[in-house]
Amino acid sequence: MASIDLPRPLHDYFAFAETTPTRNGRRFSITLSYVRPDGRLDRLQWWYHLSPAKEMALAESALESLRLEAIERFSTHIQRWLHNTRQDLFGDGAIPYVAAEGNRVVAAYRTDPALSDGVPEQTDDQVHGEQNADGSGPAVDGVTAPTPVNKSAFG
Repeated sequence: MASIDLPRPLHDYFAFAETTPTRNGRRFSITLSYVRPDGRLDRLQWWYHLSPAKEMALAESALESLRLEAIERFSTHIQRWLHNTRQDLFGDGAIPYVAAEGNRVVAAYRTDPALSDGVPEQTDDQVHGEQNADGSGPAVDGVTAPTPVNKSAFG
């Protein structure tokens, strides 16, 4: 099944809203915001409806029972979506991340600069290899390797 690795229950990440009531009843939405692998914010939404007749029939418990049913159905929908698209839902913040199974984005996690010195800078000699005064490459086992000439269109 889908991999959901969150510190709190999934429904704690839902946002709930009600639109303006109409003569056909009340409409509600549940939204799960998430961060895509490319770093952009996206969302999944679930809409449900409460007709005036159903509201009268169920009285005070109508809204709460309908909401609990919608939460359960939306949670199932999210799990199936993650499973079918082979993605994971994870994270420690208020908005979870979604990434391909087993490919959680390392860049999504913030690093503490106080704990990390970063990557040491390299000199040009380390990056391109040392060259001798005559332009030839470094000597390996006493043999000087010729420096390759770049003959690409970009020089």
